[in-house]
Amino acid sequence: MLSLVLASAMVLTACFGGGTETKNSQVLNLVERQEPPNLDSAKSTDVVSFMILGNTMEGLYRLDKDSKPVLGMAAKEPEVSEDNLKWTFTLRDAKWSDGKPVTAHDFEYAWKRALDPKTASEYAYFLYPLKGAEAYNTGKGSADDVGVKALDDKTLEVVLERPIPYFKDILCFATFLPQRQDIVEKFGNKYALEADALVYNGPFVLSDWKHNQSFQMKKNPEYWDSGVVKLEEINWQIVKDNATQVNLYNTGKLDFTYLSSEFIDAFKNDPNTFNIDDGSSWYLEMNQTKDFFKNEKIRKAISLAIDRKTLVENISKTGSVPSGALVPPFIKASGVDDNKKYRDLVKMDPQYDPNKAKQLWQEGLKELGLSQAPSIELVGDDVTTAKQEMQFIQEQLRVNLGANVQITSVPFKERLERGKNQRFDLLYSGWGPDYNDPMTFLDLFTSDNSFNRGKYNNPEYDQLIKKAKENGNFKQRFEEMQKAEELLISEQAIVPLYYRTQKAVKKPFIKDWYWSPIGPEYTLKWASVDTGK
Repeated sequence: MLSLVLASAMVLTACFGGGTETKNSQVLNLVERQEPPNLDSAKSTDVVSFMILGNTMEGLYRLDKDSKPVLGMAAKEPEVSEDNLKWTFTLRDAKWSDGKPVTAHDFEYAWKRALDPKTASEYAYFLYPLKGAEAYNTGKGSADDVGVKALDDKTLEVVLERPIPYFKDILCFATFLPQRQDIVEKFGNKYALEADALVYNGPFVLSDWKHNQSFQMKKNPEYWDSGVVKLEEINWQIVKDNATQVNLYNTGKLDFTYLSSEFIDAFKNDPNTFNIDDGSSWYLEMNQTKDFFKNEKIRKAISLAIDRKTLVENISKTGSVPSGALVPPFIKASGVDDNKKYRDLVKMDPQYDPNKAKQLWQEGLKELGLSQAPSIELVGDDVTTAKQEMQFIQEQLRVNLGANVQITSVPFKERLERGKNQRFDLLYSGWGPDYNDPMTFLDLFTSDNSFNRGKYNNPEYDQLIKKAKENGNFKQRFEEMQKAEELLISEQAIVPLYYRTQKAVKKPFIKDWYWSPIGPEYTLKWASVDTGK
């Protein structure tokens, strides 16, 4: 508490640089709260790794300043067959960071490597729109039958199983990035685990990586569009504690910091504070491989026992919105009404009813033949905000249910591993959209999806998602997605908490730093430092 008071005092006395502040070099000093676990685009699954890949690599398309797909390695828009199944891309003249050309073979290799069952890519299903992709990934087909082929160094032919409304969007995603076969094979199991264990074709290169401490990017002189890249160097410190972040910011060692709840009031009048609407949905997953959480009344009781409004207004204080469902408000109503959002058409409000929660809890215990509940382990990240929010949930379940909840705060990489291996009772989870469509959230909870950490299993839900993915009638597809989400929440497969907004502050000399609710959290391709020149 003493360190917190001192840090808050420092904020109050050291805040608020003027709006015309400048810096004499194109160098930024930023902060990340977690170590990037893996920069292999076939295996990466986390927001930090995706941010690094989004700034150091480039696919056929990349997201622009408005989070819309624009040409990347593709030199022009593809030729698309009349049935929208065959897409033929022509690659621009581009080089890897070691000077070798980027070719269509790099894309074919990377996509098929991600689909290879031996790679064990959790995002392999992202490539399932390709003809033959699912069959190959599930051991029922061959790589030769997958619908991606380099016709020559500059021409890539892609054949789809069926038309999908968001194909161009998903081509911006990390799993669709190219990879160099010679580099992957050179480093083997160590590929992409160090800064010099891969090559780059994006605006920057990862020039240094001190694990669990820091990492650095420098401008990539070989990047085809390097003329628009102004930053010469970006340095990140990995700092989990927000008081330490703020201290570093106020003493000039950082040009940016996130703000957890205890610092928001101190910075509320600073014109350099801003909201990060990151598009993510946060929820609790319950380990349904365990008999206790297989009971629907127990799951519903946990959901009804949590006051989400108090959680976002009194604990996080960042402007997050209490959620009663999975899909966040900014996701568009794909193929139905481009002027409306999915949540405009599908209303599902958060529910808080401690009396009903207590009743269902007791009924669930009785059905399980228990006089009292077992101790419950809540697993989440070891950063300041996550700890505060888990403590609130712990207290809510104690007061409203009489539950004994033990918090286990672990590093980000370990939280991902524990979720993957079901080493939890309750898991504090979040998901950010990979493309702008409800399916980027809804297909997470099919029984065969590796990101379904709680192992929710309902054949009806699986069938609704399958039909929606295959349905060329976009109105029917929308209705199938709506039914699926309503089923997911009615059975309390997860406990929705909030749609996240974060608060942060940056130095006024940072210009054109674009944040996105889709894909990589932010891009620095167009960012610059106002040097006053």
